[in-house]
Amino acid sequence: MQLSIAEENYIKAIYQLESQGQKVSTNAVAHLLRTRPASVTDMANRLQQKKLIHHEKYYGLQLTALGKKQAIHIIRRHRLWECFLVEKLGFRWDEVHPLAEELEHIRDERLIERLAHFLQHPEFDPHGDPIPDAKGSFQQHEQILLSQAPLNHPLRVTRVADQSAALLQYLTQKGIVLGTRLRVLQINAYDGSVEVKLMKKPAFTLSREVAQHVYIQTYGKN
Repeated sequence: MQLSIAEENYIKAIYQLESQGQKVSTNAVAHLLRTRPASVTDMANRLQQKKLIHHEKYYGLQLTALGKKQAIHIIRRHRLWECFLVEKLGFRWDEVHPLAEELEHIRDERLIERLAHFLQHPEFDPHGDPIPDAKGSFQQHEQILLSQAPLNHPLRVTRVADQSAALLQYLTQKGIVLGTRLRVLQINAYDGSVEVKLMKKPAFTLSREVAQHVYIQTYGKN
């Protein structure tokens, strides 16, 4: 099915909101895509005609099986391009998201499968998000939020959910990237801020807002 760039952006936005477990309203899509609710309504009608979404008043927008399949294809392209940009072209993890937003609309499946083969079929992108395989299946980490981490236990950073350049640059300055090992010394009951300790570095505090975007795995013994 041939879709316009705008249609692909809407499908991906709806998928992203659905993945967060929330009702997908026209206002939520408008906020995510920085457009007007009326524009979302117009696009929703187009996508419904193509059998990519269900759109009922008071029930929000919901991807059909076909719409979900299309969204996963877009996400696969996006995350493979992010891997390529970081691993082969030397871009930083805070630089690649907007570039991949453009490259994800290249639809030639031969190119995408050759790209996947060239990268040796990575399972996760540079931010720790799972990359769907050619059949649309995901691998998943067993992970929890840094804001919910056990105290004084060895931890490893596995994913950063917010891919804004500002947050990624901030984490890099603090020495936090994928694979970083750390311990949580304290979670402040008042404001949810998290005191963390990296190896050979003084402890420092992350705000609850930052900690809510960082995922970790436990490993080893306390």
